[in-house]
Amino acid sequence: MAAERSIARAAFAKINLDLRVRGVRPDGYHELHTTFQSIALADALTFTHAAGPFHIVCDDPRCPTDRRNLVWRAAELVWKAARRRGAPREAIVTIAKRIPMQAGLGGGSSDAAAALRALAVLWGVKLARDRLHRMAAAIGADVPYFLEGGTVRGLDRGDRLVRLADIPRAWVVLVVPGFGVSTKEAFAWWDHDGQAGQAGQARLAMHAARDGQEGKNKSSNDLQAVVARRHPLVTTLVEALEHHGAFQASLSGSGSAVFGLFTRKFEAERAARALAGARRQVLITRTLGRAECRRLAAK
Repeated sequence: MAAERSIARAAFAKINLDLRVRGVRPDGYHELHTTFQSIALADALTFTHAAGPFHIVCDDPRCPTDRRNLVWRAAELVWKAARRRGAPREAIVTIAKRIPMQAGLGGGSSDAAAALRALAVLWGVKLARDRLHRMAAAIGADVPYFLEGGTVRGLDRGDRLVRLADIPRAWVVLVVPGFGVSTKEAFAWWDHDGQAGQAGQARLAMHAARDGQEGKNKSSNDLQAVVARRHPLVTTLVEALEHHGAFQASLSGSGSAVFGLFTRKFEAERAARALAGARRQVLITRTLGRAECRRLAAK
């Protein structure tokens, strides 16, 4: 019998401080160089030991509660690691969804990482660190990052991790438009016109340098140009965050969320008020260091 009957975990979101796409790998994935950063926005998950089939309950009707949810995949892997037969049983996972979906903030992956750890405790499975990492990578390329937290360099598919010193704490304004962008379609767009996008960025940088605006216009995310080509609002939001004092602003991951980093809270609050709109969600949060992220995740 498991040592605990119910376990609560926080699954923190991330932003990508930079993201470079280096091409397509032989296995079909994209070669990435990215810097992940934890932020204090989190889903709240409760794992309860209960008789009967495994199932997921979520307060957001848009969130799948079947095998499409990465938490379900995590449960299958932990159940198999426990050498139990058939489909997972004896657990209910309740998700209070706070991280916007299809926004490039990693909510589903973070939930899955939390599930790997919590279900291992609930079902009494001991998982070595390297095995836990392999299981996370089997679920999704960025799931291993959420076992680390803080500021981390992601290489290869994004699953080979190099710990970095945590960046100084910053306030984060997230602007989530009324549309979502799936990771799959964003990379398909890059495959289709990424080279044209890179050429366009080079021309933009050349003109910006001539006008003395290079720092403001050069994106640190290679997917930003191809996503903005389909959704021009992304560019508008990035420029608005910069205008209102963000020392860095960019699309996060494949989007659709755009973030701005601010040194002072009152600056972030002022920017959030300016960017509020009926068809977008604006949130204020902050960055989390590795130790703080791990401590809060286990509360």
